[in-house]
Amino acid sequence: MKYLHTMVRVKDVDASLDFYCNQLGLVELKRRDSEQGRFTLIFLAAPGDEDAQVELTHNWDPEEYDAGRNFGHLAYQVDDIYAACQKLMDAGVTINRPPRDGHMAFVRSPDNISIELLQKGDALPAQEPWASMPSVGHW
Repeated sequence: MKYLHTMVRVKDVDASLDFYCNQLGLVELKRRDSEQGRFTLIFLAAPGDEDAQVELTHNWDPEEYDAGRNFGHLAYQVDDIYAACQKLMDAGVTINRPPRDGHMAFVRSPDNISIELLQKGDALPAQEPWASMPSVGHW
């Protein structure tokens, strides 16, 4: 058995690609449009880790998606949790759970998918403004 991907439904392809690629740093691997099924599939991965993919599914006919907590979250390891969070914050992304411990943070995609960021290796020493930054919303 081999892990292939996690699928999340998205409402706005452009907003989702801006978040996942431009802000989070994933790269698009392939895309498939189905006229008959009226959907688009976009496969993304972290650079150098193409075996762990996220499939963005965009159904062309509008529908509302709940923020089902039963989904859980996507998790990505980062080289510097503080730099990753600063980059996201500078791009206008809310840091829902700041990396107060130098190890873990949570943000949300435009479709309200929870994304966990984990520091590679040992936790970084606590530093401001992160150490005293409160959590916002739910994650």
